[in-house]
Amino acid sequence: MRVGARAVDVGLVPTLIIDAAGTSHAGKVRTLNEDSLVVLEGVVYAVADGMGGHAAGEVASRIAVQRLAQLDRAVGLGPGDITTAIAEANDLILMSSVQHPERRGMGTTVSGIAVVQVGGADHWAVFNVGDSRVYRFADDVLVQVTTDHSEVEELVAAGEITGEQARTHPNRNVITRSLGTDPGPKPDLWVFPPRPVECFLICSDGLTGEIDDDQIAKVLREHPDADMAASLLVQAAVDAGGSDNVTVVVVRPSSTSQALVNAETAPRVLLRDEH
Repeated sequence: MRVGARAVDVGLVPTLIIDAAGTSHAGKVRTLNEDSLVVLEGVVYAVADGMGGHAAGEVASRIAVQRLAQLDRAVGLGPGDITTAIAEANDLILMSSVQHPERRGMGTTVSGIAVVQVGGADHWAVFNVGDSRVYRFADDVLVQVTTDHSEVEELVAAGEITGEQARTHPNRNVITRSLGTDPGPKPDLWVFPPRPVECFLICSDGLTGEIDDDQIAKVLREHPDADMAASLLVQAAVDAGGSDNVTVVVVRPSSTSQALVNAETAPRVLLRDEH
């Protein structure tokens, strides 16, 4: 599955142009792809990694991205709209589980980036539930913006294992937050202004489980086209083993507008729940 790249005006004056694309592959081992993605022009870009078996994970991830796709940029999207959409997606997944008992226990991660209004200016809002990730690539440095909600991440934070050990730890697929739970999860949410020459990568763990950050950075560095970069990253994960579904969305904003320069002085807001 691929969503093509397109330049999009998201409301900055003169303009912020976004080139974004997403693609997904079932991998070499699994016959069913339980990942879903959304590329909603100038509004929201997200990846959801479903779980539950018997196609239920596919249903849960689809519900999550469909709810995010209902966000309406025209009315002035705010950070609170993102958390509301995630909460409502969780309720919809639970409702579907009740209506279809064979789906009971299904769930999904969801991670992404949206364009929101803060103080009358466009900002990025990065959000996350689970272990799908959002990376930022700028100044030739790849940084993971989100924090995995997983058992191994907690072990890394406690200093019990290293990040490299986490890649092969037997509990690396055990997540501590997901949609489809009661009570619903509290998403992490970061809000910050756009900056010149930056790129965002949103991915399921099918990518990061197969290739490392250096390989990811190399692709983003050498391929400025979002569609090409997304396709090459997915193919690299499949070629490296493809043991899981792999989904990638690449978001490349570009602008020389004065609005971006002015945004440098805007406050950076971290709305991240630590519980």
